[in-house]
Amino acid sequence: MVVNFNNSYVKLPARFFARIAPTPVPAPRLIRLNEDLALELGLDPAQLRSETGVQMLAGNFIPAGAEPLAMAYAGHQFGNWVPQLGDGRAVLLGEVLDRNGERRDIQLKGAGRTPFSRSGDGRAALGPALREYIVSEAMAALGIPTTRALAVAMTGEQIRRQGMQPGAVFTRVARSHVRIGTFEFFASRGDHEGVKTLADYVIARHYADAAGQAQPYLALLHAVIGRSAELIARWQLVGFIHGVMNTDNMSIAAETIDYGPCAFMDAYHPKTVYSSIDSAGRYAYVNQPRIAQWNLARFAQALLPLLAEDEAAAIGLAQEALNAFVERFQSAYSQGLRGKLGLVQTQPGDDELAQGLLDCMTQQGADFTLTFRWLGDMALGPQAGGPAAGSRVRSLFADPQPFDAWSLRWRARLAAEAGDGAAARVRMRAVNPAFTPRNHRIEAVIQAAQQHADFTPFETLLKVLAAPYDEQPESAQYATPPQPHEVVQATFCGT
Repeated sequence: MVVNFNNSYVKLPARFFARIAPTPVPAPRLIRLNEDLALELGLDPAQLRSETGVQMLAGNFIPAGAEPLAMAYAGHQFGNWVPQLGDGRAVLLGEVLDRNGERRDIQLKGAGRTPFSRSGDGRAALGPALREYIVSEAMAALGIPTTRALAVAMTGEQIRRQGMQPGAVFTRVARSHVRIGTFEFFASRGDHEGVKTLADYVIARHYADAAGQAQPYLALLHAVIGRSAELIARWQLVGFIHGVMNTDNMSIAAETIDYGPCAFMDAYHPKTVYSSIDSAGRYAYVNQPRIAQWNLARFAQALLPLLAEDEAAAIGLAQEALNAFVERFQSAYSQGLRGKLGLVQTQPGDDELAQGLLDCMTQQGADFTLTFRWLGDMALGPQAGGPAAGSRVRSLFADPQPFDAWSLRWRARLAAEAGDGAAARVRMRAVNPAFTPRNHRIEAVIQAAQQHADFTPFETLLKVLAAPYDEQPESAQYATPPQPHEVVQATFCGT
């Protein structure tokens, strides 16, 4: 088994991690291999499908060059400080350089207990592993920065979650697994040298432009804030709800990480929550930008000793950087909403126009994904689009009259754009997906896999979600919202 590891994190001081091998499992069975991603990483899919490859993906075999470890970090969980968390059920095998020369982590989730497991069993259930595979790959297809899914393997064990469930190991690929909580781990201990070492590592790995700046650590802070603001805007634009935006679940590389009780909205409402453990709605859809800024403030706090010798001066620099989050987020979000409405130019009143549609959707229970997707058909105009173009999107609203009034304003605004309605429709279809990983579809996949060992629905859903912006008439049922009896009210973390 040949994996060209090129490891860097393991070269950091010993207090950054614990060296530990995955715990072997009794009966590994490969469920899914992402062959395209394997090739992108310079890996041979045939080798990964071999007996030795499956043993590696299940944690039973350590290939040459791997230096397995569990990373140490801390974090704020639901606003509460937890001084030590760490990879409780994940083992970083090592890093590879992909075909573009970019460094990527290969990590096994569900690989057994580590020194950071606390009372956990260190394992993963099949259902959450399938969910993470589906949603992370759907996010990648949507063009949103994300960790990726390389493989899912069953372990031959049963583990206790909500009842007994089949065990699995999920192989995750990330630009890195450094989190805001990793910085908090060292800062909370007064380990300023550790913070500096970690910051230097992150700059070298992710933000090389910051190295040449007069104040490299301030440049790092600005870069992470900017990328994170744009990431959260992209979440909002597709109706994605992360579910547990703790600081240990926020990547310093600004890619979506840790898909636990995540979900995509069906009917639009800004206060939507899916996580079974978020009873107060801290991580509701509408709160995600504010929480991201709060988390980034914890990152800035950890960097303070590196920003300036004088504490007051350091706080001022950090606050200035954090204030830029709102403008960066709002700019990306507003531009994205204009695109979803088919608008290219920026005109006064555009934000109010977009908000008017969202308010109408909230009041009338309209589906988030389909409203924007089907609105594109109306861009053709009543004559070219035909009666069906308007009736289809109107059918999503309990009372379509408020939408009708809004659509008159939208048509007038769209008429001010260069080009015809057909061009606007093309633009809108390019940014408004027809397919997102709807919760009821994911649950159907999980039930088929857990109860009947049937992975055909899993494969079918992955195929549909790989082309989210295509019409795919043969798969139209995967675009429809759930029936009342199919609605999933809560999702679970899986730990």
